[in-house]
Amino acid sequence: MFTSFEELQRYVESEGVETLDFKVTQLSGSWRHLSVPASALSEKLFTRGFGFDGSNYGYATIEASDMVFIPDFRTAFVDPFWSRKTLSFLGTVHEILPDGFRPYAGDSRAILDRALAALRSTGCADSFFVGPEYEFYILDSVSYWNELNRSGFEVDSLQAEWRSSDEDGLGLAVRRKGGYHLDAPSDASRDLRADMAAAIDELGIPVKYHHHEVGGPGQQEIEVAMGEAKFLADGTMLIKHFIKNMAAERGCTATFMPKPFYGEAGNGMHVHMQLFKDGKSVFAGPESNYGGLSDLALNFMGGILAHAPALSAVASASTNSYKRLVRGYEAPICVAFATSNRSAIIRIPGYAKAPEDRRYEFRSSDATANPYVLFAALLQAGLDGVRRSIDPAKAGFGPVETDIYHADVEKMGLRLLPQSLDEALDELEKDHDFLFADDVFPKSFLENWLTLKRKEAKEVNDVPTPKEYELYYSC
Repeated sequence: MFTSFEELQRYVESEGVETLDFKVTQLSGSWRHLSVPASALSEKLFTRGFGFDGSNYGYATIEASDMVFIPDFRTAFVDPFWSRKTLSFLGTVHEILPDGFRPYAGDSRAILDRALAALRSTGCADSFFVGPEYEFYILDSVSYWNELNRSGFEVDSLQAEWRSSDEDGLGLAVRRKGGYHLDAPSDASRDLRADMAAAIDELGIPVKYHHHEVGGPGQQEIEVAMGEAKFLADGTMLIKHFIKNMAAERGCTATFMPKPFYGEAGNGMHVHMQLFKDGKSVFAGPESNYGGLSDLALNFMGGILAHAPALSAVASASTNSYKRLVRGYEAPICVAFATSNRSAIIRIPGYAKAPEDRRYEFRSSDATANPYVLFAALLQAGLDGVRRSIDPAKAGFGPVETDIYHADVEKMGLRLLPQSLDEALDELEKDHDFLFADDVFPKSFLENWLTLKRKEAKEVNDVPTPKEYELYYSC
């Protein structure tokens, strides 16, 4: 938003900004924040930053937890979800040294910066473009409880099928998995979704399209135009912030949770990807190649497929993710590639025929991922495939042109994706050297990530569920 501190200073004074807000990305991929009055604005804020407890962010141990966050005035955006005019800023985490501080190698944004630098150093490409698809539910109410003597949750959506018997209903309930491209009046959140898309567009992130998704109780999708990975990693954080807060302002709630409903479509965050050099796609190849992709694009795909089980630990980063990655819900279950086949983990869009549009889509990821870590890990896996010249077909990953959900995957020789977060973390423990290439990911990241996610998995696995009472109470 600003190219100099002086420009920022003039804006704060002329526009009556009252609060400066600093967004810090924690390891899990969500924001925490700290705010100061605009009267405290000084250049020192953007050179020396402010101290914080890194152990609460997943970056440090309690006995050595002091860290520094240094905001970047170039990332400023007006945060409209305050009653007082507020400017928010992103930035990077630094670790403290005896004689000062330095950028912390495990900071999410720094990891992606190093991955992009490693790409440029190869000479095969100079930019990594991604195109995330954001799926989420807009719901009218949600409550949950985890107590010693009771546990459960209750979610409501005025357009859901269970509302079809309401005495004052209008007959607009949407049947299960019947919401894809639904039109008005059943598309009850269309105006809110359009407002969300307009707000995202105003942030400088072009929206490709938006629509009601498959899930009947109010599933939505907003897809943005492809852009540079760092821009859209920051953009993903902004988009989630705006969607959740705009829903709250309208008296409803938005969730990116991968599987909020049993028996309904889950929320993914598919990632389309391309590599460019000097402004030209290097994914375009001869028509004789599969999908019209270049050898480099196929090798890059081969690397992602080879490391897909380990990638699951960062791409599908919650216990809930693995309730989405099941048969029959347009979510992948196997390590395979194909054209126009939504049951494969990598899909080549059948409609992307022009050379400049040649790309593919990674389909197992969801919004519980830290976007900086996700994009960096995909890039590292792909570059490993380029270095090793991995041919995805010769490696046995396909192409698979049949419905994988109803296929005998063992007979086809396909590998299943991990079926739980613990299993994915096991895969990451076995296969992580590709992340360390060119010092992109520090070893501290692996240690911190495994600690954080093993703890989450244990918290879920240790708790009895209502379903277990149904199955086993009278055993």
